[in-house]
Amino acid sequence: MSGFASRRVLFLAGVILAASSVTEVAAQRGYVPLLQNSPALWEHPFGGTFPPVRGSALPVMQDPSRRLIPGRTWHIPDLSNPNVKQWARDLMKKDVDEIDAGKLQYNASASCLPPGVPAFVLSGGPFLIAQTPDKVVMIDEAGPVLRHVYLNVPHSQNLKPSWMGESVGHYEGDTLVVDTIGLSTKSRVDRFGTPHTDKLHVVERWHLVEQGLTLRLDITVDDPETFYQPWKTYQEFRRDDRPLAVEVCAENNTNLFDYHTPQAATPDF
Repeated sequence: MSGFASRRVLFLAGVILAASSVTEVAAQRGYVPLLQNSPALWEHPFGGTFPPVRGSALPVMQDPSRRLIPGRTWHIPDLSNPNVKQWARDLMKKDVDEIDAGKLQYNASASCLPPGVPAFVLSGGPFLIAQTPDKVVMIDEAGPVLRHVYLNVPHSQNLKPSWMGESVGHYEGDTLVVDTIGLSTKSRVDRFGTPHTDKLHVVERWHLVEQGLTLRLDITVDDPETFYQPWKTYQEFRRDDRPLAVEVCAENNTNLFDYHTPQAATPDF
């Protein structure tokens, strides 16, 4: 065997050994992947959509006849999506007609409202993740919006719907698995205004890839009264080495949007 071939074999053996070591560590009982790296944040390029996953039913996507230019054009849903039930398509069609008549498109951030789940991740962040033994807290700089994931506990009984629902989670090897229910029907699934019922159930799997440089989120969305089949999608976030900034929603949109943003009509002094 040549010297080059020998070195190549040794290199491959080292890669396999390193990969198996990581797998063994992740499989150890009580292993917790380090998703936080304060003050570093996680963010991804602005886009605001959920991409499809091969072999899965499709999420709602942009109408192919209406080009999407982030920040310049509206998110107009493809109403021919066969996975969306008719009542939801009718509601989205009404929204599109209002947009075409000149109304600005509704979105949670413009109204200073919590985005709900899974739409929470569509702002692009940046996000700060803080891990404790009994809870993971996700902070979106926009708003800011906080999300609490309670670890190793069951869902509450007689759960009352809320904007962000109830998220419980646990670690499976190198992955944080988050299960969310109890989402208010006032929220929307995505930027296209896709509605949902109180049966909405979202499962997320957060894990590091590319030697910890990328945070991958795999999502399964299930609402049997809105979608004929559950559908899968994903998001990927890159590290941004800067501290969390302050963004105050209520100070920005009062002149542009009329979606019931709270305002003080008279001074209180």
